[in-house]
Amino acid sequence: MDLRFGDSEPTDEERAAVDALLGPPESSWEGADRTDADLRWARGGREARGRRDLLLPGLHAVNDRVGWISEGALDYLCRRLTVPPSEAYGVATFYAMFSVRPRPATVLHVCTDLACAAAGAGALCAGIESRLGTTPGTDGTGGISGVSVERSPCLGLCERAPAALAIRAGDPVRTAVSAPATVESAVLAATAPDAAPDEPPAVMAVPQAGDPALTLLRRIGVADPESLDDYRAHGGYAALRRAFALGPAGVIREVTESGLVGRGGAAFPTGRKWQATASQPDRPHHLVCNADESEPGTFKDRVIMEGDPYALVEAMTIAAYATGAHKGHLYLRGEYPRALHRMRYAIDRARARGLLGDDILGQGFAFDIEIRRGAGAYICGEETALFSSIEGYRGEPRSKPPFPVEKGLFGKPTVENNVETLVNVLPVLTMGAPAYAAIGTERSTGPKLFCVSGSVGRPGVYEVPFGATLGELLELADVRDGLRAVLLGGAAGGFVRADELGIPLTFEGTRQAGTTLGSGVVMAFDDTVPLPRLLLRIAQFFRDESCGQCVPCRVGTVRQEEALTRIVERTGAGAAGDIALLREVGSAMRDASICGLGQTAWNAVESAIDRLGAYE
Repeated sequence: MDLRFGDSEPTDEERAAVDALLGPPESSWEGADRTDADLRWARGGREARGRRDLLLPGLHAVNDRVGWISEGALDYLCRRLTVPPSEAYGVATFYAMFSVRPRPATVLHVCTDLACAAAGAGALCAGIESRLGTTPGTDGTGGISGVSVERSPCLGLCERAPAALAIRAGDPVRTAVSAPATVESAVLAATAPDAAPDEPPAVMAVPQAGDPALTLLRRIGVADPESLDDYRAHGGYAALRRAFALGPAGVIREVTESGLVGRGGAAFPTGRKWQATASQPDRPHHLVCNADESEPGTFKDRVIMEGDPYALVEAMTIAAYATGAHKGHLYLRGEYPRALHRMRYAIDRARARGLLGDDILGQGFAFDIEIRRGAGAYICGEETALFSSIEGYRGEPRSKPPFPVEKGLFGKPTVENNVETLVNVLPVLTMGAPAYAAIGTERSTGPKLFCVSGSVGRPGVYEVPFGATLGELLELADVRDGLRAVLLGGAAGGFVRADELGIPLTFEGTRQAGTTLGSGVVMAFDDTVPLPRLLLRIAQFFRDESCGQCVPCRVGTVRQEEALTRIVERTGAGAAGDIALLREVGSAMRDASICGLGQTAWNAVESAIDRLGAYE
């Protein structure tokens, strides 16, 4: 392997950031001072390449400490891991939160996605840029504030739109959230993150908090999210004890009989996935929790991790026990600083109390969890792209088969579930499969979390049983007058009209209605929202987030944005030709793209044209 390192050297800060993660270099082959002994043989090689999965944490370490990743820092990290710098450069430039060009130590990410756009994000960005003296589209160095303002996709704070996230590099890195943001509060978060007000507690995102009928959200606002004792006092770890009593096969049988299906949008039966992984003879098995919810309008997993983090730790332990995994990876959105803090703390406390480690609850079962931070890539919500990201490669999806249950993370059998799916396992075991299956409908069992935002008086995460209607959910959220349309499933979902609120919120009900439930996004828009510009923002999102691996998606998302840009000011006959082009491009993306991003990039636009008459 020809690594081809450059002549650039890391700064002391960059070297310290990498060494804090990897430990000091052992030889000049890894960047230490050269000695005579080093000239005799090379050390590292295969062993160092086996640490390729530390590339993403290494990039985070440098970016967190300095604010950007220089050529010297990248070369030094690559020496330590025996990774070609050209490949590492491709990884670093894949993620929106990293920069390989100089920029100020403070970056202010201002969300311009759907909910925030409807709440005035455009005017907010203009006001912030004017106040800080930065120029739109630049790195912010032209301003007098030392702050780079970046217009960002969804930050997962839709219930408090518009939103901004400030990140100041250093040791330690400091963050501040401003939501709902004003020009003044966002500027304060960027210029003095330590002085910015604390975020409201997670319970503020749960309008139903305290309702004894809740199942998944019942502890949020009731138990202290940082107290393991409080978690156990409110029923925590009862499910794990029952899992140990049932044994792995019994747990899988219970999950299968409950009818639990994945809550990420694909709705694959969870018990079948677990059984397929557990039965694989190849070892080791891996468990991956997908907490990279990047779908615009989605924030339920964030609320669970911030408000009930031990529930996820317990649920991951049960899933690992059932499938024979001894190592779990929690892949967490890079834009979720408080969720990261809460999950780190919960994992550390669980480990200290014998609830993670070599002998959990004295049962002889060993399991531990490692957190991996994403860095701003929507595509990494796709399971195989997520595996590639953890392994230290660009987050590009893989062709199937083989499926992850056969060859997933590091080429080994892997079970992957999102946060909501996993925490549903707890009531399955505590209630029993028959009682759980009695909730909801015959084909969509259990409770479901919905992220409601937009033109409603009480935005937030709602828990309702499958089968409730869209109208009933919006009534809970106090939908405002003048409702024009509702977007189900986020940017990858579809629009329904204001007269279609009787749609049952089940996988089969939405499918029969010609739309999708997706991950549970319900975004209401009234008649003040300019629908053509909203569709253009969706197209821009998919163009930016396409990994570029396959031609239908790489080219199709560009052509879709171009066509929508041409017709955004034109309607009727003048738009007919571009609408016909959109249908052709959309069909090609849906039929030929490798993964769900390209396959669903046309959904919202198509539904707006056909159901809402967006350009008539």
